[in-house]
Amino acid sequence: MTTDVPRIEDATATLADHEHQRFAFYGRVSTEDQQDPVASRNWQRNRATGLIEPASGIIVAEFFDVGLSRSLPWKRRPQAAKLLDVLADPNRGFDAVVIGEPQRAFYGNQYSLTMPVFSHYGVGLWVPEVGGAIDPESEAHDLIMSVFGGMSKGERTRVKVRVRTAMTSQAKIEGRFLGGRPPYGYRLADAGPHPNPSKAADGRRLHKLEPDPTTAPVVRRIFAMYLANNGYFAIAEALTRDGIASPSAADPARNPHRTGEGWAKSAVKNILSNPRYTGRQVWNKQRKDEVLLDVNDVALGYETRMRWNDKNSWVWSDTIAHPPLVTVNDFELAQTIMNANGNGRTSTQPRKARYPYILRGLMLCGLCGRKMQSHQAHETAYYRCRYPNEYALANHIQHPRNIYVAERDIVPALDNWLLTVFAPHRLTDTIRRLHAAQPHTEPNTTTPNITAANKIIAACDAKLHQYRAIADTGGDATTIATWITEVNAQRAAALAQRDTATAQKQAPDRLTENDIRRLVGSFDNIRNTLRDARSEDKRTVYRELRLTLTYNPGQNKISVEAKPDADYCGVTVRVRGATQTVTPPPMTIVKTLKPTQA
Repeated sequence: MTTDVPRIEDATATLADHEHQRFAFYGRVSTEDQQDPVASRNWQRNRATGLIEPASGIIVAEFFDVGLSRSLPWKRRPQAAKLLDVLADPNRGFDAVVIGEPQRAFYGNQYSLTMPVFSHYGVGLWVPEVGGAIDPESEAHDLIMSVFGGMSKGERTRVKVRVRTAMTSQAKIEGRFLGGRPPYGYRLADAGPHPNPSKAADGRRLHKLEPDPTTAPVVRRIFAMYLANNGYFAIAEALTRDGIASPSAADPARNPHRTGEGWAKSAVKNILSNPRYTGRQVWNKQRKDEVLLDVNDVALGYETRMRWNDKNSWVWSDTIAHPPLVTVNDFELAQTIMNANGNGRTSTQPRKARYPYILRGLMLCGLCGRKMQSHQAHETAYYRCRYPNEYALANHIQHPRNIYVAERDIVPALDNWLLTVFAPHRLTDTIRRLHAAQPHTEPNTTTPNITAANKIIAACDAKLHQYRAIADTGGDATTIATWITEVNAQRAAALAQRDTATAQKQAPDRLTENDIRRLVGSFDNIRNTLRDARSEDKRTVYRELRLTLTYNPGQNKISVEAKPDADYCGVTVRVRGATQTVTPPPMTIVKTLKPTQA
């Protein structure tokens, strides 16, 4: 819930205002641990206000990041990045920045990387831990802030270790279902109230897996056919021919990225490889790794990537946790057959790509709409669509077995188009198109919706307080839990309604053509980046431009759509040894390109 512009509060230019020192407030909240952004923002701001009030300070601007990890550097937090940009403006409207909780603002060595920017522009930084403004020349202040950065990093590490240890014990000893989507063949069932009393009082309940009467027989059939010497292709083709819904078709809400048109061989293989069908709970099959964005510039921070763990690291429950769909002997026999046919490769570690594919994930096949795979042949990067044969046989879709297009035939034409779009002589036309592409704003009718939602939330809070009082006096726990669940559902709906109305109320007005013209400088950044950047940096720019390229092999044409996010705040890339921030404006442009070769 970040806003496009910092919140500038009503500070009428009166004589009394000139007697106050003007501050900008910065805060951050992460929703990973289900924190309430509104409550967190309020207490952080109250703490900041209490710090500056004795010095006759007032807050005139607010920058608050929601849903972002503290490990992200300031330049990769939208609101923090905007604050750093505003510091360079001599008409910024404030003299100093106040932070209510430094451990939420700074992580590790972020303070040492950020404070020099404040000092350079002559903007003070106030934190409660030093009782006011930080003195950049004070060793004591520098030590205090460094300690808090280390404490912030240590706190995050301790939470990760504590959570992983607890989840390991819950999976191994209790066989508890720890969340996520149920495997194909199972569905979620109620497993009783949450063991934590406070969560149980709020209506939270545990879940377990139970066989799905529709899909569980399909899993048994897959194992039976495989053990009867049928391969992945034969099993997938038979299931598709018999009209049995594939995993993505059986649960389309959770698989919007899948077509669901038939069974894929990979789906059959994944089912045969899933040990949870033996009735045991298995956890820690994957992990989140934090990988440096640039090993030569550690200040850019990390990005999170999902990685497969080695099978020796998987956590198995000590006992049967849910009804098995296959026997342990059948499962182990299937694994033996798979390993024997797998050319000796049993590791789940992904193979490292030898080539940095610039358009990976951006190329679509114009015949089937699927993403094209990156592929290298004869030291040349290609994008291919290998439409599975079982799909074509079952659905009678005319699709070649393989479709290829070379990256070297696409990128030059793509760059030439983008350079043309942002060329100086095209600025007037581009500005007009950007202005016309903006969504039309409607009259603000959100305030009544916010008021109504607040009334519902207040009524729900009163009911919850009443129900807990009844529980304390010995009321029936089951009945009270039902009441609490219903009220929590009403409260959650009201919160969602209020958040939607608030976001609409804070939506920025349409930009005029003159406003867009002031963004002309960012066009040159894009042109320079595309002209001079490395392949890795081009790939970053393409993704931030939200490019989608659809290849039509019959006409040998590529339809390109560029649609940068309206909330886009810039991407930092490395050009000729220096970093550069690229900030394209919001737009939607569709263009047809022709690869340089057939």
